[in-house]
Amino acid sequence: MESTKEIENSDLATSLKGKSGYLPCQHIEMALKEGMIRSQTPIESSQIQPVSLDLRLGQKAYRIQCSFLPENDPVETKLKEVTLYEFDISNGGILEKNAIYLIPLMEELNFPSDFYGLANPKSSTGRLDMFTRVIVDGGHRFDEIPSGYQGRLYLEVIPRSFPVKVQAGLSLNQLRVAHRTSKSLDKKKLEIKYKKNPILFHRNGMIIPVDDVKLEEGVYVGVDVAGDLPDSIVAYKAKTNSNVIDLSKIHYYKAEEFWEPIYRPPKDRLILEPESFYIMMSKEKICIWPDWLAEMIAYEPNSGELRTHYAGFFDSGFGWNGTDNVVGQGTRAVMEVRPHDVPFMVEHGQTFCRLKFERVVERPDKVYGIELKSNYHSQGLALSKYFESH
Repeated sequence: MESTKEIENSDLATSLKGKSGYLPCQHIEMALKEGMIRSQTPIESSQIQPVSLDLRLGQKAYRIQCSFLPENDPVETKLKEVTLYEFDISNGGILEKNAIYLIPLMEELNFPSDFYGLANPKSSTGRLDMFTRVIVDGGHRFDEIPSGYQGRLYLEVIPRSFPVKVQAGLSLNQLRVAHRTSKSLDKKKLEIKYKKNPILFHRNGMIIPVDDVKLEEGVYVGVDVAGDLPDSIVAYKAKTNSNVIDLSKIHYYKAEEFWEPIYRPPKDRLILEPESFYIMMSKEKICIWPDWLAEMIAYEPNSGELRTHYAGFFDSGFGWNGTDNVVGQGTRAVMEVRPHDVPFMVEHGQTFCRLKFERVVERPDKVYGIELKSNYHSQGLALSKYFESH
């Protein structure tokens, strides 16, 4: 293993001199070669995304009695206090619905002092209503890896709607690595960017002018409850009693066995039932241009009735058609929605989430889309990749 001092004087450090922001794929590859991210099981090229790295489940899982943050202690210390039992998932294991699990990940970190990380669930994880978040030794916030962190990563997993079968090597979440400080674009800079490279588009591909967009610490996006036709499916609701979903099986399960389709409602208003899980879609098409990175921030009204979006990270190139043409871009975003406590009414176009944009050090050598065989590049109201495509 290379020392942190060696890494600080490495080719990666030289190439990033004077730059700040998230590492694109070409720099992630350098970070792997230089030992900033390592694993006893070799990291595969397929794990490297445009501006993130897929993290893999290790061989052991722990059923724990409660969620926790280690604060000033190692994770293993707290884990001993809350473990109910442990089991091997080398060849597969079942995670029961609404039970809490902690799974050590294969990847470990050796960050120099000017690098930090953020983690997100993968889209396929969020669309299964699986709540996942990373914790680290001494950590006091979920999904945040502090500057200079050296040590293991652990993933908390809570399947909410379906029991799932997992096994070592599967990826449920991803890591972004930032050099120095990555600040989100403020309103003024976002307006300038938007005018040059529009972010939101109508369904017909025409640009939504910046003056018609709400810009406050990001770009606000609405929900689609109208669909394109009178009999359009505008949402899917998770069924409460379903079979186990094996996460190693892609495009395998029949959607109707796990999901209830919801058709366009009267007056384009839909009442969401408390503690039910819905897959819905944005009213607008979204384009994340290749030199950008976006995070979809969970939208929670002050009264707390609604939680949207577990998996809120958009790789560079999401919704981009590969050209510089500012017309005809965009893909609609799928949202994971869970109301709390009371029924909650949503109307067509109602504000549902906020896109926060941040800097990438430089344009990634590969972007999200057809070339990478990205699962949700040209999606409509798409369920997770584990279900048969229609």
